[in-house]
Amino acid sequence: MPELSRSLQPRHITMISIGGMIGAGLFVSSSAAIAATGPAIVLSYLITGTLVLLVMRMLGEMAVSLPQVRSFSEFARAGLGPWAGFVAGWLYWYFWMIVVPVEAIAGANILQAWFAPYVAVPAWALGLVLMGIMTAVNLMSARSYGEFEFWFASIKVAAILVFIALAALFAFGLTSPAGPTFANLTAHGGFMPKGPVAVLAGAVTVYFSLTGAEITTIAAAESREPARAVARMSSTVIVRILTFYVGSILLIVTVVPWTRVVSGESPFTLALATMQFRWASLAMSAIILTAVLSCLNSAFYVCSRVLFVLAEHRDAPQWLVQVNARHVPTRSVWMGSLAGVLGILAAITSSKTVFAFLVNASGALMVFIYMIIAVAHLRVRRAREASGVPAPALTMWLFPWLDYAALGGMAAVLIGMALTPGDSQQQIFWSVVSLVVAVVLFLAVDVRRKARVAAVVSGTPPSGS
Repeated sequence: MPELSRSLQPRHITMISIGGMIGAGLFVSSSAAIAATGPAIVLSYLITGTLVLLVMRMLGEMAVSLPQVRSFSEFARAGLGPWAGFVAGWLYWYFWMIVVPVEAIAGANILQAWFAPYVAVPAWALGLVLMGIMTAVNLMSARSYGEFEFWFASIKVAAILVFIALAALFAFGLTSPAGPTFANLTAHGGFMPKGPVAVLAGAVTVYFSLTGAEITTIAAAESREPARAVARMSSTVIVRILTFYVGSILLIVTVVPWTRVVSGESPFTLALATMQFRWASLAMSAIILTAVLSCLNSAFYVCSRVLFVLAEHRDAPQWLVQVNARHVPTRSVWMGSLAGVLGILAAITSSKTVFAFLVNASGALMVFIYMIIAVAHLRVRRAREASGVPAPALTMWLFPWLDYAALGGMAAVLIGMALTPGDSQQQIFWSVVSLVVAVVLFLAVDVRRKARVAAVVSGTPPSGS
């Protein structure tokens, strides 16, 4: 059986796990959450960050106790059986496959704005150029992906740390001409101006910007110590959530009155402009482009590796189980590239029909997938305890109560989406449709497999062959 490389080093895995959580959702989309919730959006990030932290801890325990499992979706198979591996794998692939054209178009729009004063370049052409670059990077080797992500993630991390330092100096009055600015947390309608319901609605909004840390489990499969890499990620994710998300958002609503935040515009740019940094707009534009390209690169990588693993388990066409001399699953990479190009064309030609449907159909999938992983962890943990095998070095806290709490919290996110008029309701409806389609496809594939096995046993060829 062809195998992937083991060329990713610990520094690559570390930055991949950090970079997976930091995208345009933090730098730009957080503005919508702040505008809708007020300063209490910090609590929304804490709630959703806690849910993600619990799931990552479950992954860490399973990675240590099941070192033979080397892919995120395969923990579902280990705990719940083939159907869960099939469903979680394909839903996870679909989610990241939609991310590819979304990020490519976002990057193309930034580049188009840069080029506008000099030459008019259509966004779709720039999107296709970005797709070509990412295809080339991912065809080279896993190490080339790791290096690209290492440096791009490093830029994102450095940018946030610099922002936190500058904003903290301003918030405490060291650089602010008017003194400390903590009054902004309560001066405009109070800390919770739109009530506790808005905090819960905010948690629904920001949940998806916090996902991505699980990419480590995909990349770790191409490192020398996969289980150790995942365990390290699950142990340090809390620091990353508190620093990069909670810390930066708290400082934004401290430096800037939340009423000045405009949905769709970077609150980081607004905060830097408020602190009189004239280079804020250009600098944040470059950083946002870096974040977009990093996310695009990771989405591309994840799609190819998840498809390869699905093919290994005969849940995808067998011709995808092929690697080149550098142990890159080239056919899976090309499939991801093709799907991404089709997504870009759909977004350009039918943004309000086909592409809107594709995006809506992936909207709640990460909640479903995380819930499957949580249930799988319950099964794996109980099976281990029943067998008398000693506990691994890394275990879930307060088992099984925090597992139940995580499942309850994610169910609340789904309920919140269902009760929120507009796009959220569309997303959960079509995401449920996607889930049902995945389950039906598994049943169809399973029936066909069993028919083939029965034919082999009986010595008669299966019908249709």
